[in-house]
Amino acid sequence: MTADIAVIILAAGLGKRMKSQKAKVLHEVLGKPMMMYVVEAARQVAGSVVIVVGNQADEVRRVISRSAEVLYAYQERQLGTGHAVMCALPHVPEGCDPIVILCGDVPLIRVSTLKDLVADHLSSRRDVTLLAVDLEQPSGYGRVLLDPDGRLSGIVEEADADQAQRTVRTINSGIYCVSRSFLAEALPRLDRRNAQGEFYLTDIIRVGYGDARALGICRGGDPDEILGVNTQEDLHRVEAVLAARKADIS
Repeated sequence: MTADIAVIILAAGLGKRMKSQKAKVLHEVLGKPMMMYVVEAARQVAGSVVIVVGNQADEVRRVISRSAEVLYAYQERQLGTGHAVMCALPHVPEGCDPIVILCGDVPLIRVSTLKDLVADHLSSRRDVTLLAVDLEQPSGYGRVLLDPDGRLSGIVEEADADQAQRTVRTINSGIYCVSRSFLAEALPRLDRRNAQGEFYLTDIIRVGYGDARALGICRGGDPDEILGVNTQEDLHRVEAVLAARKADIS
């Protein structure tokens, strides 16, 4: 099964809130670029890995290529997560299906969680499966929306959410498993009519729901796994979690 799966990793952003000239995904966690934790996890669940680079693309390629053989897609302008996947899809080898989408700044994701996500997606015969997590304090994350029948109907970014939607505790991890054919159909239908003026990958849920496609969530049990790094404070938090993991193993 692994050989037929592809992973797209989004790693093109600058990361201005890091207040550093270094590309965000190259900041180190316990002495290793955070991106490499994501790459190593991806290579254990997929036969092909495509990394979307943009900011400091040559340096990101150089660092990754020292220890991993992957494919690259270049995002010249950072127009959102949906646009990044648009750039990546043509580089995914033929025959790879489904496609897992990860973020290069979420280094704590476990291989077991990704395997569970893919298995749930395949056994349920879905077009899209979203890794969702329940948080006591969901501020800052996109909220997962369910219809009255409990079906996944959309994801709303916090900047676009109304007061009721902001009370939802189930959040979007930014990690998806998607059928290749649906992804190819949905991406051209995304638009930039939102608060950020970007192509949101989350809008593939809106497209799929409108087409009555098979959509669902796979709930992750450990919120730490989906911690994203946007600031130096986030980096220290992630490093502390990883250090605690290593101590538990030893």
